Amino acid sequence: SKLAALFEHPLYNIPVPEVTEKDKLFTINPMEKFSLRSSGSDEWVSSSKAETLLPTGKTAYDTYPTWLKFHIGINRYELYPRRDPLLPTLLRDLATQRIVSSVQKSGGTQLKLIMTFPNYGQALFKPMKQTRDQETPIDFFYFSDFERHNAEIAAFHLDRILDFRRIPPVSGRLVNITKEIRDITTDKKLAKTFFISPAGNVCFYGECSYYCSTEHALCGKPDRLEGSMAALLPDKTLAKRRSWRSPWRRSYHKSKKAEWELNPNYCAQVRETPPYDRGHRLLDLIDMTILDFLMGNMDRHHYETFEKFGNDTFLLHLDNGRGFGTHSRDELSILAPLQQCCSIKKSTYLRLQLLATQPYRLSDVLREALAADPLAPVLAEPHLRALDRRLGKVLVAVGHCLAR
Repeated sequence: SKLAALFEHPLYNIPVPEVTEKDKLFTINPMEKFSLRSSGSDEWVSSSKAETLLPTGKTAYDTYPTWLKFHIGINRYELYPRRDPLLPTLLRDLATQRIVSSVQKSGGTQLKLIMTFPNYGQALFKPMKQTRDQETPIDFFYFSDFERHNAEIAAFHLDRILDFRRIPPVSGRLVNITKEIRDITTDKKLAKTFFISPAGNVCFYGECSYYCSTEHALCGKPDRLEGSMAALLPDKTLAKRRSWRSPWRRSYHKSKKAEWELNPNYCAQVRETPPYDRGHRLLDLIDMTILDFLMGNMDRHHYETFEKFGNDTFLLHLDNGRGFGTHSRDELSILAPLQQCCSIKKSTYLRLQLLATQPYRLSDVLREALAADPLAPVLAEPHLRALDRRLGKVLVAVGHCLAR
């Protein structure tokens, strides 16, 4: 296994700083047992009120469902640890747990659903909109591109292979539109959009600003539909997140250009602007830029951080559905922050060099990681080959910086 060998490499065993109580997203009462009242409400019950006693020798932590263990494991330095024993279980839960509720997620430009499981875990479902071998048409603007379910799955595994670990776990899943969406939804607006197509397939389209119409309906075969299931982060009422506008955001206008596209010295003013004037925020943004270039994602207008950790924490790499849309073209403008600032973390650079060598070739390790997903093959081969080519271009860009 190239993937196992990669994760054993010394570059993937650099210790994270010691995690103190203030570095954890949540402080947990070790006596608090996760239990559900017989009334069916989802409130927490302290061990003194719990209806069943803990088995001898078990801790309260053992009663937590996997999604909750994932949430309380988040800290200042990482969303989940490198050798996270929870990860296989969490991915399996996303792919197999019974869905008890499906409602449309508010906001956003395209249709997404919030799925709830019996243990109150939740996932964000993005349905399949195009096949693996379809490319984004060359005349499409990046902001009107489809969001792809397989891009969300591949992005999670790529982010982990790069050792960023800033994307919540994602699994592919085959959903029954009739039983797991239509028959159980309490969302009246969503419910009104279901119909049977002339071919006898169950379809729906929801409400959103892009691609929510009968012309862009999502149809099953006859009611089976692929999608990505992403573990939701803790509710914002429990763990506030801050949204930051990317300094290299595109103009989202059909003819206007952004300032960074016109000013080659743009990075100098970014370096003087908080929060990029201190700490590792700019280097973290360049990490995200490299991830986006490898995927071909031009749609990174904002990113988020957990408010509790202030400026000294990682960036969340959320919403990656517009990656992996094209394999035949490389959008070098995505690398502008790297090229203009000529900065990169040494650890990131060394790992990129490692992933360009034969024993750990990026396309090989990602192919192996994706083979375990329920919807494998997740990416068409040309997308995997494009990753190796793009990785070469990132290393060339760093080489030009070193020469300068």
